[in-house]
Amino acid sequence: MADQDFNSQVIEEFRANDGRVGGMFESMSLLLLHHTGAKSSEKRIAPLAYVQDGSRYVIFASKAGAPTNPAWYHNLIVHPQTTIEVGTKTFAVTADEILGEERQRLFDAQVQRAPGFGDYQDKAGARVIPVIALTATGDAG
Repeated sequence: MADQDFNSQVIEEFRANDGRVGGMFESMSLLLLHHTGAKSSEKRIAPLAYVQDGSRYVIFASKAGAPTNPAWYHNLIVHPQTTIEVGTKTFAVTADEILGEERQRLFDAQVQRAPGFGDYQDKAGARVIPVIALTATGDAG
């Protein structure tokens, strides 16, 4: 429940400040990922750090280095058509997992920007942190 309360506060601040959030996220680009529960079909929102790669928004399923992937990752695998909020805009997107050399390039670039992601990979052990590209498919509002 604490994670849900924390996320709710971040989401509220994001929406009240045109996509900007202070505190530990002040220097990060954040988006709000809308996702649908793989089993429950419940609608959820997760605030996530992202980087832009061309026209794609790239997110990282780090879960702070936990040994398992975050729930939103599993939800995107089952329901890859979703929406994101970036700044004051909402976009329809398709989620695709990035693998191989491209995954490594994007993850290494993220570690350069935010070294904590390297720590997350170390903590994750055998789990390779998934990298997901979100490609806009249209305007959702």
